[in-house]
Amino acid sequence: MKIKSITTHRLRVPTGDKAFYSSQAAFPERNSCLVAIETDSGLIGWGEGGQYGPGQPVATCIDEVLGPRLIGRDPTEPVRIWEELYAFSRDFGRAGPYIDAMSAIDIALWDIAGQAAGLPVWKMLGGRFRDRVTAYATGCYYPPNYQNLPAVLKALEAETAGYVGAGFDLLKIKIGLLPLEQDLERIRVIRETIGPSIGIMVDANHGYNAGNAVRMGHMMAPFDVRFFEEPVPPEDRDGYRKVRAEVPIPIAGGECEFTRYGFRDFIGGGCVDIVQPDIAACGGLTAFTQILTLANTYGVATVPHVWGSGVAVTAALHAVAVIPAFPHTANPTPLLNQPVIEFDRTHNPLRDDLLEEDFVLEEGKLKIPEEPGLGLDVREEVLSRYRY
Repeated sequence: MKIKSITTHRLRVPTGDKAFYSSQAAFPERNSCLVAIETDSGLIGWGEGGQYGPGQPVATCIDEVLGPRLIGRDPTEPVRIWEELYAFSRDFGRAGPYIDAMSAIDIALWDIAGQAAGLPVWKMLGGRFRDRVTAYATGCYYPPNYQNLPAVLKALEAETAGYVGAGFDLLKIKIGLLPLEQDLERIRVIRETIGPSIGIMVDANHGYNAGNAVRMGHMMAPFDVRFFEEPVPPEDRDGYRKVRAEVPIPIAGGECEFTRYGFRDFIGGGCVDIVQPDIAACGGLTAFTQILTLANTYGVATVPHVWGSGVAVTAALHAVAVIPAFPHTANPTPLLNQPVIEFDRTHNPLRDDLLEEDFVLEEGKLKIPEEPGLGLDVREEVLSRYRY
């Protein structure tokens, strides 16, 4: 079996009246780059990369540089292909669009390898520790009228109550756009709305310097925050260490890191308690398994970041399936010593409509796919609707 063709699909969905802000910028649209790798036997593997920004750079890396090198290759050797592509592009592509492109290619190759073997990807990766995984709702972004705090607080009450009503026991909320005291008020209202038993995590999207992150960490600690994600910019390793040393909340990060080399320094440098590689950005499933080994070696928990289409969510489900407990206990508890999966709740048809298979939340959990490969089928009409 050989690779016959590689096709990229640049996707864009305007968010319209559902636009929102993180600490960094407005989100007027959702983007991604999907890749379909077809073999001469008829198997097609799907992968995703570049969901953080426009898909054009990632598609160009695949179409013009990496993809042509794969024609005629055996698609059931994803690890070998990853290493060869990385060695080829090391001088100009150790991070950014090239690794996004390699992530998409790698995910698609694992999809083909699993289909060819008649096995789900999680079994190809060594076997799963769970058949369902607890999901946490990512939401509570900032609306366009984010400066109208009374209106924002009222909307937060309805939004978070809806997540709890849908069955979520864990919520991740955004901070970092407003002054510390106003964001603290948002956290207070959310905690009062959902009660003491629902877990809250916060994500600053690297919106603070270390001093303000430490201050915010101490201010929000009484609200039983389970982790503090991306408190400072990803380049600020000393800032991460300062926040981790001085804040009584577990520190999480890593969605902006690339490959085992970036994560070696991030994890080994004592920056985080929880590392968050994104399968569609860190280098794919091949890189993920290496990062997971690093994290286990250093006693750091692994909870993948997920932000993309249904392809990215499906790949992350396979990845989460193979994460061992951190550490093993007789009574595993989500997030405390068992992985959870991020389930973004903002408007995104690329996540909710693209696949034939729906993501169904049952008792707060998502099911790990059982079918060979990734176990997904892409709806061509949805792909066509959002392709540009």
